[in-house]
Amino acid sequence: MAPINEYDYDLIVIGGGSGGLACAKEAVANGAKVACLDYVKPTPLGTKWGIGGTCVNVGCIPKKLMHQASLLGESIHEATAYGWEIPNKEAIKPKWENLVQAVQNHIKSVNWVTRVDLRDKKVEYINGAGSFKDPHTVVAKMKNGSERTLTGRNVVIAVGGRPRYPDIPGAVEYGITSDDLFSLDKEPGKTLVVGAGYIGLECAGFLKGLGYDATVMVRSIVLRGFDQQMANMVADSMVERGIPFLHKTIPKSVEKTQDGRLLVKYVNTETQEEGSDVYDTVLWAIGRKGLVDDLNLGAAGIEVKADKIAVNEAEQTNVPHIFAVGDIIHGRPELTPVAIHAGRLLARRLFGGSKQIMDYTDVATTVFSPLEYACVGMAEEDAIQKFGEDNIEVFHGFYKPTEFFIPQKSVRYCYVKAVAERSGDQKVLGLHYLGPVAGEVIQGFAAAVKSGLTMKILLNTVGIHPTTAEEFTRLAITKRSGLDPTPASCCS
Repeated sequence: MAPINEYDYDLIVIGGGSGGLACAKEAVANGAKVACLDYVKPTPLGTKWGIGGTCVNVGCIPKKLMHQASLLGESIHEATAYGWEIPNKEAIKPKWENLVQAVQNHIKSVNWVTRVDLRDKKVEYINGAGSFKDPHTVVAKMKNGSERTLTGRNVVIAVGGRPRYPDIPGAVEYGITSDDLFSLDKEPGKTLVVGAGYIGLECAGFLKGLGYDATVMVRSIVLRGFDQQMANMVADSMVERGIPFLHKTIPKSVEKTQDGRLLVKYVNTETQEEGSDVYDTVLWAIGRKGLVDDLNLGAAGIEVKADKIAVNEAEQTNVPHIFAVGDIIHGRPELTPVAIHAGRLLARRLFGGSKQIMDYTDVATTVFSPLEYACVGMAEEDAIQKFGEDNIEVFHGFYKPTEFFIPQKSVRYCYVKAVAERSGDQKVLGLHYLGPVAGEVIQGFAAAVKSGLTMKILLNTVGIHPTTAEEFTRLAITKRSGLDPTPASCCS
């Protein structure tokens, strides 16, 4: 072991997002001297933000706020069915500038609280871009161009990722990404969302709910990595709300027209039929790239795998004292709470004597589409592939949320599904829910699934009536039976 004072810090964290900050603060709480480096490279449009990473600034938080704004608009129009008198409700519409200002004000308050929290917890915050000089030495390039050299006994890489741009003419010059959308200084207007992952669907969904025309362009499948029955139902529910999908289609170019709008040329990958349309905004949501390029990882000897960092079960890279957490690591869920939990556990192992490693199985998540989708555990097709179709039982059912009745909202896609083992007490392998407040519903069930929930226990649980969450306790029909999963009554 090197002498205790050989290095400037016990831990250097490169990246001030959710995972990096959690790791840094936990390390200090366990007696370590910690420096946290953070720097945001502006987008091609010039958008930049403060400390806190993607989630706080251009991810989960502004996304959920704009989703909520969309739901509120929908609720105003539903309210008249419940007896509320709303004069001239057709004239009610959001003001984009005011919405953006409200969202940005909240984000800036979180940035400030984060800075204060780091100071209070004795984490040294350095607003500079970190890169390796050697395995124990990190160089921070400051905004004024100066450099500061730091040495650390341990280093954690938590730089996350940024949206990709397609390699086509006009993509960078005229398109934006989710990094720009939440602070856009003008109404997005008619928008083409290229990409059908959760980011693309969420953005298209709240834009439509705010009154803007939104179209989704899909290269291959919707919500890759999710249960595909549920993914297609999410897409169908969006189409029902007036959001068109261009399937099996890729963009070829983006050009600015004489009136300042954007002409997008595209082609169907199956028929080779070409088409075009004019939009006010083109939003790229085609995936994210890990920010490995500027880290000079070769100087530290760190292995990279598909623009991500390869780690073992303890978040350790091939260099024993260098670790990585969050979206930058290869093959793990790219979710804020995953990064936070992994960062804290890593700090406890490094400085607190803990042996607990991160469990990446059965991580719950939600897609904040107009009709929300949440899940925990395995997709139906993954369970079948692993255990065999004869060894899997799928319980399912449509349901009718009570609050949908009076305004006569569509219940066509309100649906729950439990994927379970077929034998014994039928251990639950995955739960899937499409409907209102999906994340709130699934969170509690996630703990049950982690604890070994079985269908025997689930069906012996008395539901809270009338809620949508209770539908999981009423799952009596299996796909194998061929019976109709549509409910006949809500109270019997």
